[in-house]
Amino acid sequence: MIINDELLDKITAEAETSPRLRMNYNLHESLDAKAQRLINVLLPGTPLPIHRHQHTAETYVLLRGKMFVVFYDSLGSQIERILLDPIKGKYGVQIPKGQWHNVEIIEPSSILEVKDGPYMPLQPEDILD
Repeated sequence: MIINDELLDKITAEAETSPRLRMNYNLHESLDAKAQRLINVLLPGTPLPIHRHQHTAETYVLLRGKMFVVFYDSLGSQIERILLDPIKGKYGVQIPKGQWHNVEIIEPSSILEVKDGPYMPLQPEDILD
């Protein structure tokens, strides 16, 4: 498999028809895989709550687009805001295990996302309202 414009365009078209305004394309073979690797296309306005992953760090590498990754403290106060923009040489971020975060999408963005498996859905205690 080659990760190219054709694949990213296909995933973007699927995101455009999704009520969530995002779509992922799994590169791992199962939700039980020890490494969860996926391409995630996110469009402006996609709803994503402030959340954390208590069992794994998470890595984003921006393939195209522009977005902020925002870190928060446990009370929901913003503590850091990182602009990812490949045109400016800002390609990715490592999110530490347990770090509260979310993203703000400035323009349609495609990221390579990697975290430890198996897949674990967010639990209520891992979402800040």
